[in-house]
Amino acid sequence: MAAIIQGIGAATALTSANSLDTKKSLFANSRRSLSERKGRLFVVRSDGRLSCGLIGRGGRAEQLITNAVAAKEDAAAASTSSKPGVVLLLVVVNGAELVQNATDSVGHIKEFVVQLDFQKKDGKTVLSEMGTRAVTNGPGAWVLLWDALESWSSRHELLLFEALREGLEEEMDRDPTVCVMGEDVGHYGGSYKVTKGLAPKYGDLRVLDTPIAENSFTGMGIGAAMTGLRPVIEGMNMGFLLLAFNQISNNCGMLHYTSGGQFKIPVVIRGPGGVGRQLGAEHSQRLESYFQSIPGIQMVACSTPYNAKGLMKAAIRSDNPVILFEHVLLYNLKERIPDEEYVLNLEEAEMVRPGEHVTILTYSRMRYHVMQAAKTLVNKGYDPEVIDIRSLKPFDLYTIGKSVKKTHRVLIVEECMRTGGIGASLTAAITENFHDYLDAPIVCLSSQDVPTPYAGTLENWTVVQPPQIVTAVEQLCQ
Repeated sequence: MAAIIQGIGAATALTSANSLDTKKSLFANSRRSLSERKGRLFVVRSDGRLSCGLIGRGGRAEQLITNAVAAKEDAAAASTSSKPGVVLLLVVVNGAELVQNATDSVGHIKEFVVQLDFQKKDGKTVLSEMGTRAVTNGPGAWVLLWDALESWSSRHELLLFEALREGLEEEMDRDPTVCVMGEDVGHYGGSYKVTKGLAPKYGDLRVLDTPIAENSFTGMGIGAAMTGLRPVIEGMNMGFLLLAFNQISNNCGMLHYTSGGQFKIPVVIRGPGGVGRQLGAEHSQRLESYFQSIPGIQMVACSTPYNAKGLMKAAIRSDNPVILFEHVLLYNLKERIPDEEYVLNLEEAEMVRPGEHVTILTYSRMRYHVMQAAKTLVNKGYDPEVIDIRSLKPFDLYTIGKSVKKTHRVLIVEECMRTGGIGASLTAAITENFHDYLDAPIVCLSSQDVPTPYAGTLENWTVVQPPQIVTAVEQLCQ
């Protein structure tokens, strides 16, 4: 999908006679009669290249579509992203007849013909679900395509850790009460470079390097929040924050209540966690289950550069204490995000893939294991609906319930421990609220209740893998 987005975005840079040069030319084309107007064909390939051409009525599309592959078989689907020049997406603008002409030429990629139906979601322009549909005839198709291309051209590409930094920096520019504290967050730029460059810009008082004393600087941050600041506290590793559990539980989560509402605690506690690559047991902890039972605390988990920035900004602006979970293996994910400012809802899940047969609830790194499994499931005839719950506390039961009422089957995939984990709480919430809509018991795939081994092969065995997800869905849908 990244290649698709890059390819569509690249269309704005085309300068040949076949490119979409100006809005004027689009409207000029749209005013022609249907018999005179030529259609456009966009072919997006796996290496990000985009071909653009004009096709007249009754024209053929072979010249633009080469090296195409079938998408139905597992082997082909698995190798598509690695083959340069392979057709990933065929976008046809200007009516069903043109779609038929193009797909007659290369029938084996007919399933890649999509309707250009772009929708705004959380401030982001997203494509509709893929299908064998065409854009409706008329000027609307041209305007829709132009708006989509214009939207993608107003984006910039960032890694996830850079998106976190951009969100933090924007909030520090906007609000002088926002400050950062933690180990090595200053001139070193943080253990994963989320705060790189902030100390020279804002000074040592707003970007404060602290001693290796998690309980001390976490307590200091909570006290600073009580006096009107908005501290962002970085734990170099989430496992280290267990040393500050007293401050997070007895102070951060309870002071608003125990003070009778006299104090607000607008603090963000963030840092890397999850199973990395051979980091050992103490550095591979998933602490969501530790913190979920603390009253008064919100928890969110980011999974893409887009939602990392939006959730960071929302957490800083919230008057509630928020714990932002970042996965150590997702920092180098790359995505194009909007140039304009946006803030996400801290209590809203994200619909990643609409479907009909089963609801798969996941978050953080497991989102990518689920989507990898979804490709296999689609090839086997299943239609899974994938939801990134994002808000770990409270759950977005509106979005989850709407999906459960549609699919009647639920699979939860998490990296957290099975005993007392997020999945256990989610299972209880769904059972209490939507039991009558379930046609099968809820299935929860979680990490094993063992310390994470250092050996890579053993480490993989403790975490849910895509084949396990495929098997679980097949059993659920029997």
